[in-house]
Amino acid sequence: MKCTAIVLAAGKGSRMKSSVQKQYMELEGFPLIYYALRTFEKSCVDEVILVTGQEEVGYCRAEIVDKYQFLKVKKIVVGGSERYLSVYQGLCAADYTDIVLIHDGARPFVTKEVIERTILAAAQYGSGVAAVPSKDTVKLADSSQFAIQTPPREEVWIVQTPQAFQFPLVFQAYQKVAGRQDVALTDDAMVIETVLHKPVKLVMGSYRNIKVTTPEDLDIAAAFAAADKKGEI
Repeated sequence: MKCTAIVLAAGKGSRMKSSVQKQYMELEGFPLIYYALRTFEKSCVDEVILVTGQEEVGYCRAEIVDKYQFLKVKKIVVGGSERYLSVYQGLCAADYTDIVLIHDGARPFVTKEVIERTILAAAQYGSGVAAVPSKDTVKLADSSQFAIQTPPREEVWIVQTPQAFQFPLVFQAYQKVAGRQDVALTDDAMVIETVLHKPVKLVMGSYRNIKVTTPEDLDIAAAFAAADKKGEI
């Protein structure tokens, strides 16, 4: 069974309020994207496709892939203007594969165990999406910010990446949305649910598998990285 990981690093990261794109910001002496790529390099996946911006292709090749000898990164491709278009470019670049994992490069602390769990679920159920049970009570609100519903907390999961799928399933779904301009799709599971009307299988992720989106997230990530470096975690 061949497994391919698509790692997304084409986002602009406007909420970080920095002149440096978040995936290249330094974290304990390494660019943020380094950490996810390092984990996939050591994992059971067979190859990695890195999706980045047009202007960052050369930098990623020289300063990340070659510098740190990420041998599983077989291709670096240019992403699109939206996340779902970047995913589609990654899928089109994949050679024949059985399972494809899609991961946000801004999640530096993914683990090999989480990767393996998503792959096993995808092989059995068609999909395997990393997620964690919500620790907080969640409210659904209307357009005026009035709470209108409180779903049972035990039914609420916070979705992460990687999100793994059998390749024909996810490629078929993305082919149907790639040419549209009216879509608002925030993750890959939503594409499967919306386009193919199929439920996705959730598997246990990790509460450390945070997405670095704001300066506050970067502070938390720096603490995690420093603790890892000291061997405390």
